Amino acid sequence: MTTGIGTFEFAAPLWRYPSPDGWYFISLPADVSGEINDMTVGIRRGFGSVRVVAKVGASSWRTSIFPDKGRGCYVLPVKRAVREAEALGVGDTAKVTVRLVDL
Repeated sequence: MTTGIGTFEFAAPLWRYPSPDGWYFISLPADVSGEINDMTVGIRRGFGSVRVVAKVGASSWRTSIFPDKGRGCYVLPVKRAVREAEALGVGDTAKVTVRLVDL
């Protein structure tokens, strides 16, 4: 759901990338990813990343979202401090707000 220009709210589950590094992500819905893709032509950074301020529960942080061609959407990395503060585990659904920084 778009809540303002460049701000999106959605709910999605936390998942772990299957690697020794143990990165954790939340996939943005396809429709939200499409809108972000359209809005960020010309301002994407390395690897197609887009700078955002993300919010899950009471935790807010600056990061980047990255396109995942295999999933056909952007993915939001969720750091350990946020997972612990919000008691999020793999498979738990999180309510997320993402605001694009460079618009």
